[in-house]
Amino acid sequence: MRSTFSLLLYINRNKVRVDGTTSVLCRISIDGKSTTITTGITCNPKQWNAKKAETADVRTNNRLKEFRKYAERLYDEMLKEQGVVSAELLKNRIAGQAVIPTHLLQMGERERERLAVRSKEIDSTSTYRSSRYYQSYIREFLDSKGKADIAFSDITEEFGREYKVYLKRYKNFGASQTNHCLCWLNRLIYLAVDHEIIRANPLEELEYEKKPPSKRMHISKAELKQLLELKLPANDPLKELARRTFIFSCFTGLAYVDTQLLYPHHIGRTADDRRYIRINRKKTKVESFIPLHPIAEQILDLYNTTDDTQPVFPLPSRDMMWFEIHELGVIIGRKENLSYHQARHSFGSFLISEGVCTESIAKMMGHASITSTQTYARISEKKIAEDMDRLIERRKSNEY
Repeated sequence: MRSTFSLLLYINRNKVRVDGTTSVLCRISIDGKSTTITTGITCNPKQWNAKKAETADVRTNNRLKEFRKYAERLYDEMLKEQGVVSAELLKNRIAGQAVIPTHLLQMGERERERLAVRSKEIDSTSTYRSSRYYQSYIREFLDSKGKADIAFSDITEEFGREYKVYLKRYKNFGASQTNHCLCWLNRLIYLAVDHEIIRANPLEELEYEKKPPSKRMHISKAELKQLLELKLPANDPLKELARRTFIFSCFTGLAYVDTQLLYPHHIGRTADDRRYIRINRKKTKVESFIPLHPIAEQILDLYNTTDDTQPVFPLPSRDMMWFEIHELGVIIGRKENLSYHQARHSFGSFLISEGVCTESIAKMMGHASITSTQTYARISEKKIAEDMDRLIERRKSNEY
């Protein structure tokens, strides 16, 4: 029989610190017995709402929510392991595991543990997956300085500048990737500030890299034709799968994760026997309705369209496919890196260039807002302006 378990967050207004804040406490109650533990979080008593057990400060509330989730998770784990849990046992488990790291890499690993749990709750692993790389870059940088880790109290603005130089010079990162790495570093330092390990973020004045103008996010019709005509060796089935699914996305606008989650039941036929795909996008949860182009139909017929226990395409993880897509770009002589998501952008750009209205494109692409679709219209308008400029230049040259 499951125990009766509850958590109550509250403050003692009679115990206020010199800085005007007070500790947030947590009363753990299990089977009628209770005990109290400090959450390690402070707040302004004037901002505390006793009925809602929260403050007017958003960041503090987020930390309180994380503490509650953490305590509930430990309770579930102990109940599964031991079959019974007391308030005192849970308090000891929380106190034993709630030691706040005072070093950078330690804090990073703790944050990654939280992200691992969070990724399951929201059914998305992208942030957790990226954090592994950002954490490894900090570790490599510290290794280059002969350090296993660094205390938050020893981090200075100079440390941040050196790390930025390291990313640009030795990792050869561009502005966007460098900024992502700096965001992770700042995230860990702000966690230390939240837990009062340090008073302020020493990197607050460190400037991020200025982003260059955005690169072309879609392929041209000539490049699509190259991919269509490309003959790959028969002994490389993964690259052929990459080629086919990339082309498929160019004609359907499906993102990689949506192509992964495409099952036979998502494929249907209209009254006039026209095949279509109807699927809710993973990112926006908005439905996409996509009448199939003949080329997309041909690709579809090469894969599973009958067994609904299996996806249509036998796609590996996004990381495995990244290299294959990049190689395809090299093979067709593309100057910019080729990425799978460019197929989706290409679908939108091609439709705009053919005069399809933005409302229809939004429905096909599963956009939550028409504003997202209008981006493709701006791309098209820019191309038209560039084409007109070239025409004017040619006319000028013919006059002389």
